[in-house]
Amino acid sequence: MSKISYDLRLIKAVAFDVDGVLSPSTIPLGIDGIPQRMVNIKDGYALQLAIKQGLKIAIITGADSKAIRVRFNALGITDVYTKASHKLPLLQSWITENGLTPEQVAFVGDDIPDLQCMHYVGLSVAPLDACTEARSTARYISPINGGYGVARDLLEEIMRTNGTWMSDAKAFGW
Repeated sequence: MSKISYDLRLIKAVAFDVDGVLSPSTIPLGIDGIPQRMVNIKDGYALQLAIKQGLKIAIITGADSKAIRVRFNALGITDVYTKASHKLPLLQSWITENGLTPEQVAFVGDDIPDLQCMHYVGLSVAPLDACTEARSTARYISPINGGYGVARDLLEEIMRTNGTWMSDAKAFGW
């Protein structure tokens, strides 16, 4: 039985914000003024495994960073949308392009720019330290703060429900 009150067997795709979700909300600035994001290795493991197990994964962020594209492409995520000042149209296009319905999609967001996407999908998810509005919108609030394993928490639950977590040799490699 999952701790998430949604039929996770329906979920075929997950879209993630970056700052405050896959990276902590506090981001050090380089001397050049460019944010230096941190990433969670356990999130990375779960993301690459989810792709190998057939889940569609997208990154939709307002950030403009080559490092984001490089990091997530290296994990096998090809749908990386940066500089997204309005995320919902990108999410809707991605859902359509992949032949999905909103009920088959989870979106993980932590702040005001994510709310429209969170309202649109079947399963809205927020980190524990998300803003009040995101937590109020979320169908599932992860017990984990953004940047510290939120993706792992969600993806592991989805894959466990579908019998694809640790189910074959794909689980033991990168």
